[in-house]
Amino acid sequence: MTPSIDHDAIFKELLSTFFVDFIELFAHRVLDYAEIQGFSLEPTETVREVFAPVEKGKRKTVDLVARVSFRDREACFLIHIESQSSAYTEEDLRWRMFYYFSRLHEKFQLPVYPIALLTFDKPEKERNSRCLVTFPDCKVLEFNFVSIQLNRLNWRDFLKRENPVASALMAKMKIAPKERAQVKAECLRLLATLELNQKKMELISGFIGTYLRLNEQEEEVFEQILDSMELKTKERVMRFYTDWEERGLREGRKEDILRVLKARFQDTPLKLKELIEKVHDLEMLGNLLVQAATTPSLGEFESVVKSMG
Repeated sequence: MTPSIDHDAIFKELLSTFFVDFIELFAHRVLDYAEIQGFSLEPTETVREVFAPVEKGKRKTVDLVARVSFRDREACFLIHIESQSSAYTEEDLRWRMFYYFSRLHEKFQLPVYPIALLTFDKPEKERNSRCLVTFPDCKVLEFNFVSIQLNRLNWRDFLKRENPVASALMAKMKIAPKERAQVKAECLRLLATLELNQKKMELISGFIGTYLRLNEQEEEVFEQILDSMELKTKERVMRFYTDWEERGLREGRKEDILRVLKARFQDTPLKLKELIEKVHDLEMLGNLLVQAATTPSLGEFESVVKSMG
């Protein structure tokens, strides 16, 4: 069984790592009045505590709340980014954003700049980003938030944006089925032009690999596009594309090992899972898969894993 993808966690990691790049790409007018480079993220536990009454016990990966200073005065405000992978009803989404806004304002007593990053594939209909409460004689409330609905954005509009968030999020934009291989190649081409450290490169390339998995026919088209690239760019793209494939094989083999152990011994101790996670050599993992299917006990299997360390 294919493990479910924790979309919220993936997007949170992307946004926390490239927060400034995200603001530059999608909320650039904030840069006119904010010292965005000096931002600080509010602790996860604090934000989870603030949002708990809204979530009512539901499991949720807390999204980003950043504290940012104004440029022209000694004051600061909050930027809240809510990444939403599930297609909540339009009304539910709007009021959730308002409730989050209210809770943050109550907790921190600061202005809040709310952003909803909508990452679901369907529906494509534009979501309303305003809450309004009016009476014939009075407007009680008008609440607005910035809404970024990826499935309504054309990936071609971001091709020349030298921005790491663009290179990642193009993979979740509006893509025709016949364009999937081309989009993946363009995401990687853009990534290859950016001066990023290895860890950031791996984060984005892993994001692209997660959300643009190609079938066999698409892989052939993808490789043809790579062949047409300028040599230096092609070499760099192929380097982290090869890393992807190896990481995918490693993770798949580890999942197979754990699946076999679970089928044979019901429960796999956390300590043993951690030992397996530390093994990165593909050949060793292949040997462990054989051992998992033949070992008489978890104790003996653990000894084999330790001997590989």
